[in-house]
Amino acid sequence: MSLPTYVVTLPLKVETWQGHILEKRLNIGRNIYNACLGETWRRYTYMIRNPQYWEAVRMPKGKERNQLLTQLKNQYCVRKFDLNRYVQGMGRKFKRNIGSQMAQNIAERAFRAVEKIMYGKGRKVRFCSVGQFFSLEEKTNKTGFRYFSENKCIEWLGLIMPVILKDCDEYAHIALQGNIKYCRLVKKVIRGNNRYFVQFVLEGFPPRKRNQNYSKDESARVGLDIGISTLAIASENEVKLFELAEGLSVDERQKRILQRTLERRRRANNPNKYNTDGTINKSNREKWVRSENYKKTRKELAEMSRKIADKRKLAHNILANYILTLGLDIRVETMNFKGLQAKAKKTEMNKKTRRFKRKKRFGKSLANRAPSMLLTIIDNKLKYLGLSLKRIDTARVKASQFEHFTQTYIKKKLSKRWNHFEQGDVQRDLYSAFLIKNTKDNLREIDVRRANKTWDNFFEKHEQEIERIKQMTRKQLGSIGL
Repeated sequence: MSLPTYVVTLPLKVETWQGHILEKRLNIGRNIYNACLGETWRRYTYMIRNPQYWEAVRMPKGKERNQLLTQLKNQYCVRKFDLNRYVQGMGRKFKRNIGSQMAQNIAERAFRAVEKIMYGKGRKVRFCSVGQFFSLEEKTNKTGFRYFSENKCIEWLGLIMPVILKDCDEYAHIALQGNIKYCRLVKKVIRGNNRYFVQFVLEGFPPRKRNQNYSKDESARVGLDIGISTLAIASENEVKLFELAEGLSVDERQKRILQRTLERRRRANNPNKYNTDGTINKSNREKWVRSENYKKTRKELAEMSRKIADKRKLAHNILANYILTLGLDIRVETMNFKGLQAKAKKTEMNKKTRRFKRKKRFGKSLANRAPSMLLTIIDNKLKYLGLSLKRIDTARVKASQFEHFTQTYIKKKLSKRWNHFEQGDVQRDLYSAFLIKNTKDNLREIDVRRANKTWDNFFEKHEQEIERIKQMTRKQLGSIGL
């Protein structure tokens, strides 16, 4: 069994002349990536033109089908090893700036992009434009871009860059004593300036932080009902209803303003690139005109996007740490966020207004709130403890429809945010989290006896949480129901 992997990111002390060399090498890496991507895509398109390929795809899954597809991949050289052979010449040409292993890594990165389309996980490949290639990595810590613990610096083909490692950073000092698999160079544009970081990919479990106060009881249950923009939590000690990535609405509003400004300037600078109905004229092959104000606004938008992403990730990590203090047996519904992100396929008309309904669904909310990222963070933190996030069978449990008092399923509209019982009114998301917490170990049905036993404690905590939300001065989300 292979040990898990974790990453420690530290800044590099880079001189101005070293920054110019790093930019040059990142641009070389970009060119190698684009060349490998184009070559792999060319081979793949030749392969799919062969009628035998589609005959193999339509065959039932099995050994015969896999053998035919493998033969076609071998015939058209659509394999990772074929691309490694293709990139060897480039590695020799740029050996003063990019090592052979790093060039192979770039080639494999390009192959993975085409492989996603090959297996139906993507629609088209995207080539990297100038200045949009932000990372390079080695395969090991023995050649090329590697770390020397004796002088705490990164050496890379003539460049020596000290790693900024603070004396008070106990976590990083302990982590770097472990086995370093490989190092990765990462470039970030922060407030308009290029900053360079090294990511140490380490083998094993991350060291325990001094202020880490996770629950020590592995049997303590926590039920999560995660939505598009909210998270309901039910445990023995706490019942909470939170807004995901709270406080980002102001930044999102400023981001939308910058996006509209950028669109206006793009249209004003390029009137010939648009049709009369406002759509882009694809037949016009002239270059896009970008004014200085347009470039300035684009930089502001990039900085705003970076800030929002960092704040979102920080908020999710804080929330994940709080959940792990409540218990380590964490259960959640299996959600298809990708399906919720896609537009509706069915075209419907509003009977009152006689207008077509919008096909828009939850794409923007999912991008802003990132509920799937939160679950990934929680799962990763549990894996470091030798545990994992438990995902219940949504289709069988039906937590949003089940009522444990009568043991019946009642289908409810999405707009109905409260459940009315003789014992009292309960917020819908919090009740679902309570039922998820009280599922059986097979994760396919609800343990009604356990739910009845823990109901009084849940209802008391529920009333306290609703009172807390009512006393908050800011406006609440409509999905909460208050």
